[in-house]
Amino acid sequence: MANEMITLPDGRLHGRKVAILMETDYVEFEIDYYLRRFAEEGATVELLTRLWGSPSLTFTGHEHQVPITVDGDLEAVDDERLRSWDALIVPSGMVSDRLRYAERVDRISPAAELLGRAFAEPSVLKGVICHGMWLVSPIAEAVAGRAVTCHNNLISDVRHMGAVYTDQDVVVSDDLVTARSGDHCHVFARTLVDLMAARASGGGASRWRGTTGRLRGVRGGR
Repeated sequence: MANEMITLPDGRLHGRKVAILMETDYVEFEIDYYLRRFAEEGATVELLTRLWGSPSLTFTGHEHQVPITVDGDLEAVDDERLRSWDALIVPSGMVSDRLRYAERVDRISPAAELLGRAFAEPSVLKGVICHGMWLVSPIAEAVAGRAVTCHNNLISDVRHMGAVYTDQDVVVSDDLVTARSGDHCHVFARTLVDLMAARASGGGASRWRGTTGRLRGVRGGR
């Protein structure tokens, strides 16, 4: 899978930046779709992971073991770089479960810590899809009282986090966008694109309009 796409200079998201957290056992078609979809809208996409001191790591996909190399170090992200992003995405599959590993039981993982910092920045749109909610569990206060959706297997988890589970394919709650499963990645990405485009055109520089809605024609699954 190619993880570098040519961005279109006349796209709606020209000059915008999207960061995606990565680990092994990712869903190939989902990540491939994001890379292509955001690039065709003109956005720059950055893949990030915990590099563990290496210059890069190569991960394999869940279904076809497709390799993808990531050289973005999430532990090196300072506040200025974080604020430069328009969106931070936690994808589906086992990515979030692997990224929430912490060596010490009294600390949260670097990825969860980064996500918590992103929640403190309303200008950064947070996108969490399917099992991505696993990475939110160590920072449950970030979604307490907020409407979310997730994979059916995680409904009890998000309720224990204090979130309000909503039986819809995509849910927008201010600066948080959640989606039901990896099979909904296209409507999830479309929602993110539309919200970032609205912000780019001046339709809300610091807050995101909260909406919920069922998107038809999408099969539930992964």
